[in-house]
Amino acid sequence: MADSKSMVVLLLGDVCGQPGSRALFLGLHTLIKDFRADMVVVNGENAAGGFGLNVALMNQFFSLGVNVITSGNHIWQQEDLRPLLDSEKRLLRPANYPPQAPGHGSVVVEVKSQKVGVLNLQGRQSMPTIDCPFRVGAEHVAKLRKQTPLILVDFHAESPEEKEALALYLDGKVSAVVGTHTHVQTADEKILPQKTAYITDLGLCGPSESVIGSKPELSIERQLTQMPIRSEIADTAPVIQGVCLTLDVSNGQALNIERFTRTYDI
Repeated sequence: MADSKSMVVLLLGDVCGQPGSRALFLGLHTLIKDFRADMVVVNGENAAGGFGLNVALMNQFFSLGVNVITSGNHIWQQEDLRPLLDSEKRLLRPANYPPQAPGHGSVVVEVKSQKVGVLNLQGRQSMPTIDCPFRVGAEHVAKLRKQTPLILVDFHAESPEEKEALALYLDGKVSAVVGTHTHVQTADEKILPQKTAYITDLGLCGPSESVIGSKPELSIERQLTQMPIRSEIADTAPVIQGVCLTLDVSNGQALNIERFTRTYDI
């Protein structure tokens, strides 16, 4: 655990299928201990067989020490979860979906007697056309900053350009902007000029030997034939990828960002 003037947060990449859930079960407790983490945020939108999140997995993640679950464009695909999108405050869907959609896009939780805001947004480049993440994001950040300077943003997006632009747009207004969705961990972690931590994509909690979590042979066949072959989750050694942040609790500024990958040979 960090000292009283700082907070340590683990932000983990998209949980992909049973190997991703297994990775959290095997490794999250040790990760929390090794990094002396105070808080864990994980993107769970691909946890249920690669498409969506179900109630059982949601409860399992919370029981393992996850504080907030973020998501993306697949969060709607498991029907048993939909009623909880409104009632479970720690479960987020992207804030820039239409207001008629169930759920909410941000939450404030208490950690170490400090309030921490978590905001979930979704990109529009090569993604479903929804509301502007820049405008909606700025509106949510303004509201969250009335409660706390500690604000974490999960930007679930395809385009590195869009992710970098949003991070610089919010630089100095939030503690971190981290990308999810591509399942490929990038090596561009940094602290921006106004002290916001950034990485283009956290990576994957899922099968290590795969094509973004899927069986390679099916992904290759889809590329060769251009047929709509359904992806299946690979069953290989599970991996956890993400970043560890150290934040100044007095002003929300990022003090350090460390990228990590842990593979479990089981």
